[in-house]
Amino acid sequence: MTQAASDTDAATSLGAQFGTLDRVYWIANWMEMFERLAYYGLRTVIPIYMVLSVQQGGPQFDHVQKGQIFAYWAAIQSFVPIFTGGYADRYGYKLTVAAAIAIKVVGYLVMGFAIPIAAMIAPGSTGVPGHPAVYWTFLFGAMFLATGTAIFKPGLQGIIAVRLSGGNAAMGWALFYALVNVGGFLGPFLASAMRFLEWRWVFISCAVVVCINYGLLLLFKEPDKGVVEEDRSFFRVLWDSLIGIFEPRLLAFLVVFSGFWMMFYQLFDLLPNFITDWVDSSRMVNGFVAPLYGVFGRSVPAEWGGQLPAEQMVNVNAGLIVLLAFAAGYLTGKVRSTVAMMIGIVISAVAIAGFAVSQSGWWVIAMIALFSLGEMSASPTKMRYVANIAPPGRKGLYLGYVNATVGIGWTIGSLISGAMYQRGGDKVVLARRYLMDELGRDATEITNMPKDDVMGALGSALGQNVSATTDLLWRTYEPGNVWIWFAIVGVVSMIGLAIFDQITRRAPRNEAALLVALTMGISALTYGVGWSIGFGGSALVYGALWALAFGAPMLLWLGLRRYLPDAIPR
Repeated sequence: MTQAASDTDAATSLGAQFGTLDRVYWIANWMEMFERLAYYGLRTVIPIYMVLSVQQGGPQFDHVQKGQIFAYWAAIQSFVPIFTGGYADRYGYKLTVAAAIAIKVVGYLVMGFAIPIAAMIAPGSTGVPGHPAVYWTFLFGAMFLATGTAIFKPGLQGIIAVRLSGGNAAMGWALFYALVNVGGFLGPFLASAMRFLEWRWVFISCAVVVCINYGLLLLFKEPDKGVVEEDRSFFRVLWDSLIGIFEPRLLAFLVVFSGFWMMFYQLFDLLPNFITDWVDSSRMVNGFVAPLYGVFGRSVPAEWGGQLPAEQMVNVNAGLIVLLAFAAGYLTGKVRSTVAMMIGIVISAVAIAGFAVSQSGWWVIAMIALFSLGEMSASPTKMRYVANIAPPGRKGLYLGYVNATVGIGWTIGSLISGAMYQRGGDKVVLARRYLMDELGRDATEITNMPKDDVMGALGSALGQNVSATTDLLWRTYEPGNVWIWFAIVGVVSMIGLAIFDQITRRAPRNEAALLVALTMGISALTYGVGWSIGFGGSALVYGALWALAFGAPMLLWLGLRRYLPDAIPR
């Protein structure tokens, strides 16, 4: 499998590329924008809601439970497209998208009403932190949302892919990425307004927004997909979708690049909690946001409590991408995909490490901005790379494979980060620890103390306000160190991508063996060591297990190619 010559678009002018984008391409972009508006409206606030105290109407999951939910979510959302991409190619992109919207609506509503639904199933669940009935109901809704998103992605991206060619691919995907982030940028504003009314309105509003796409589906016909193997049976499509991902060059790329996605999703899964717990944005609010509101004759919402909401800070990411992704796509179109991705990973790793440096709101905003520059170089380029190597009529399937690199990093990263943050990052957990270990308070009393009362109790015992108590916990336990590990993962991913680039460019006779070895080594270093840090145990044992988990499927594919060549897709 070789990288297409159209891996760069340097020979085609910016104006010429822009002029080749047709009506169906633009409608598909609007659909993705509305879907992302709803999705990221929820995603930027859902980590806060999941750990919200029962006193404030939340389910009060701990970070391990939160990490488990995100891991299930990631696995479904990222790996289901491996199969639904093939069916989108086989049975139609529009039908795929329509079914996905309905499934997503169910997911939003079940998640939003998980607590009252659980109360009907288990009446004693109300007011109990992290009750199993609430957990499983919420998880059930999250699985619907993840499944709907998984089905939506390859269908919609398949429509985009068949409207692009080698001459406008980099520009088309970069513009798609920018317009997607218009929705991603607007979503947090919607969610922020809704959550200060009542949390369930966040979920209801997201369900309403995604339904707008039903109207847009009526505006165009099913696109021509090119050459499609219409004679493949249902089960042959399923088999080809599964076994195709094990091809050594493809799976090596997916595993190596997954380190970037482990870093990326902490921006949405962990950073909102980190900001809520540790970041002081009062100077930003008083010095910039309040005067800006004053220009329009308004005052900063009292519900903010003098701090900028976490979702508004994270939203700098989407805002910058809206402004700069178009230019970034043009620039990255002039270099090879792997070079652009390596540059993006390095920049993002520096930013992730930067979160450990300071509690300042301005500093965190600067690091989010830096991360966004890296993301613009790395993230959309992966779609260009995989779309270029996809056979005719198989773009939906291969773009479904793209989501696997996200799934590997996001799924495993969610479990690791949940365990890490619960033990060494959550402010209330650390405050309980300080009360027991440093002040000698009774363990049973402190453990049973309501979550919202813990910081007040510690402050009273120390004679300090909440801000000073937070600073003390920051200095004592250094919770920012959780980010250092994710930065290291990014560096390992970049080194792996550089080796991958050299192997695939030179295409030696033993390329497959080298890629198997690379994949096993990267997975052992990235996930084996990370698992050991998060959950304890031997890094060597975990490393061997993760290496086997990713190396064995590649060896299976090579065996089938040698002894049963008709069993692998062509």
